[in-house]
Amino acid sequence: MSGTSMDGIDAALIETDGETVAGIGPHLTVPYDDAFRARIRALLGRTSLDDADGRRLHRDLALRHADAVRGLLAGATVTPDLIGFHGHTLWHDPVARLTVQAGDPAQLASELGIPVVADLRQADIAAGGEGAPLAPVYHAALAAPLERPLAVLNVGGVANVTWIGKRGVDDLVAFDTGPGNAPLDDWVARHTGQACDQDGRLAAAGRLDEARLLTLMDHPYFARPAPKSLDRRDFDHVPGVLEGLSAADGATTLVAFICAAVVQAAAHMPVPPTRWLVTGGGRHNPVLMETLAGWLEAPVAPVEAVGWDGDALEAQAFAFMAARFRRQLPITFPGTTGAPFPMVGGRLYQP
Repeated sequence: MSGTSMDGIDAALIETDGETVAGIGPHLTVPYDDAFRARIRALLGRTSLDDADGRRLHRDLALRHADAVRGLLAGATVTPDLIGFHGHTLWHDPVARLTVQAGDPAQLASELGIPVVADLRQADIAAGGEGAPLAPVYHAALAAPLERPLAVLNVGGVANVTWIGKRGVDDLVAFDTGPGNAPLDDWVARHTGQACDQDGRLAAAGRLDEARLLTLMDHPYFARPAPKSLDRRDFDHVPGVLEGLSAADGATTLVAFICAAVVQAAAHMPVPPTRWLVTGGGRHNPVLMETLAGWLEAPVAPVEAVGWDGDALEAQAFAFMAARFRRQLPITFPGTTGAPFPMVGGRLYQP
């Protein structure tokens, strides 16, 4: 997969029947170079790939994913039965029943000689669901031996949460909480030239602007009931709200924005979770983790605390969904996307 942070391609190998996870294999991340990241950014918001630039990106993303899979399998002793492929989301608009992912699954299957399951959001969107988030079904499988209810918070480019109740996959609530690392990364890049706030150093040096945080939290998205989902560009207004702040004060305020949205999200959960497990790049930001721990009314820890790998989790989830497609098991549910019923998602592309 290629996430909304646009940092690179994540690939992971798992052994699964689509219900339980029998084994976790290697994973790797292949970073994007600045030029390719700029190509993706230039096409964000595209509702179609049917032009020269779109077709080139569609092809080149598939080729880069093929190289990532080859790298992943270089030290492996097995050949996968199936590849789950997400691609990179350029546009996500559930109201218009449209979600656009770049990355040609037919080419990926042809390059690797392995069947590919892709187009995982489309059936849900077409049926009136949000088409996101998709990882909750995997979170529920991993959480089977853990005390529940619990919340799994993914702070990627956009942040989303999975609430898992006593009945596991039959007891899920999930939705995008609000902004994740995307506006913070963009702010840091604009003011320092760095790709992200490494170790939260910038945010640690700044001061929260409470008035601007209140303005940011006055976004209509937060008043909407769950399930609900976002496009990366839904918070493009953020730089204007923060205009005039120092780099450090802006970073501090953006971390608070991410965390305040998570606190607000807790109100949509059937009962409070006993703990919060955090995955995604945001868990590497100490200021963000400390703020969550101080503001949420339950213990907060990175997913590594229960033996999961937060750097591999999302890629593993798409492999898991491919296995579920093979068995025609649902990947989205009324509580996770607002789908009218549990829905099988995906389309098979043969080599």
